[in-house]
Order: sequence, then C-alpha cells, then structure tokens
Amino acid sequence: MSGFDYFATTLLSTIRDVFPIVVIIFGFQTAILRKSISNLRRVILGFVYVILGLSLFLMGLEMALFPLGETMAKQLTAPAFLAEMKLGLETSLSWEDYYWVYIFAFAIGFSTTIAEPSLIAVAMKANQVSGGSISTNGLRIAVALGVAVGIALGSYRIVVGDPIHYYIIAGYIVVVTQTYYAPKMIVPLAYDSGGVTTSTVTVPLVTALGLGLASTVPGRNPMIDGFGLIAFASLFPIISVMGYAQITQWLNKEEQSSKEGRNAL
Repeated sequence: MSGFDYFATTLLSTIRDVFPIVVIIFGFQTAILRKSISNLRRVILGFVYVILGLSLFLMGLEMALFPLGETMAKQLTAPAFLAEMKLGLETSLSWEDYYWVYIFAFAIGFSTTIAEPSLIAVAMKANQVSGGSISTNGLRIAVALGVAVGIALGSYRIVVGDPIHYYIIAGYIVVVTQTYYAPKMIVPLAYDSGGVTTSTVTVPLVTALGLGLASTVPGRNPMIDGFGLIAFASLFPIISVMGYAQITQWLNKEEQSSKEGRNAL
C-alpha cells in the first residue's frame, strides 16, 4: 500500500472513530441544552485539526514507534550484545546482565510521559484550579518518574519471569497506605495522573517494548509476559504523585517550624 493510500485509509478510520463524539457533543448542545454553539467555525476547524493530527499520529505509530520499540528491545536482549557486555564470557545470563534494558525502560518511560499531551493538559488545569500551589512541571516530573520506575520494574519482571499479580498487589497496598496519609487535595489528582499516562505517546512504545522483551528473553511467552507493562505505568505514578505531595508537605512543615523557632528567639 502506498503512503497516500495508507493515509486515506487511516483518515477514513479516524473520521469514523471521531464521528460518535461529534454526534454526542452537538446533539446534547442542540437537542438537550437547546443552545447554539458559539464560535462554530472555530469548533469545526478544531475538529478538522484533530482528525488530521490523529491520522498522522496513527501513521507515525505504525511506521516508527511500534517498530522502534520492538527493535530496541530485541537489540538490547540479543545474545551477541549481552555477551559483548560481559566481555565475551560464555556464562549463563542472569537478571543483572539485562541492566541496559532497565536503563532504556526507565529513560523511555520518563521521556514519553513528559511528552504526553494528556498529562500536560491535566497539569495545566491542576495548576490553574489550585491557584499555583501545584506546579505544572513538578507534577509532570513526578508522574514521569513514577512511570519510569514502573516500566523499569515491569521490564525486570519480564526478565525474571515473576507473576505480575504479586507486584500489582504490593503496589496497591502502598497506594492504599499512602491514600490515608497523603494530603487530601492531592489524592484525586494522583489517581487521575495514573490514568493520563496510558495515552497516545506512552502506550505504543511501552507495549512494543514489553512484546519485544518477551519475544527475545529465553523462556518468556509474549502473550503471558509481554503485556502488563501498562499496569505498572498506571500504578506507579499514583505512588510518585502522592509521595511528591507528602515530601512537599513535610518540607513545608519543617520550614514553618524553623521560622517559628527563629521568631521565638
């Protein structure tokens, strides 16, 4: 299929997917609310931009991100590369020998999350409604660190072959404990932050990484072991955001206590 035919097919598919959203929004606005849509031309132009952008993005996923993620995973787990990292020693591989996989997983998790459009939107809105008390960049970095740690840990799980439910259960025990102690204003935002990470940029690369790892690590099943990284990418940002809020709260209390101590003197 030529590039133009592929774009036309993707464009038609995107229009079909976006059409129900348009029907619901315009239907409620005109039939239920009975109000005209302000700036109609601007709204229609925005939908055109969305459809074109999604179409081009989906093409980019299939042509670049998916193949890139799988290729990197296969190259990092290739026996020749691992043997070279072990200075050519002919010994059996252990989980420590895959350290470049963990580093790559951490880096790709952090970078894709920082570039995630949905996270940028949530961080900007959180900064607005909190009156600036929640930093836009601080929230993005906290979420990105959580995703990075989660994907690195998920890659380790694939390498060693541990059952995924042990990690998820332990993670949610930490989340429930943090929910009790974290500042109440940050808890809902932390749970939402876990959801916005599973979006357009992060999911394709993380999924490709997991499938590539499970396909090349000996003894792993792509269907059983390849999936599950997205669960780590959703869970650990909740922990990191609440941890970020707890650390900030503790630092503020320490600063306030030191000020009160100086004033007393």
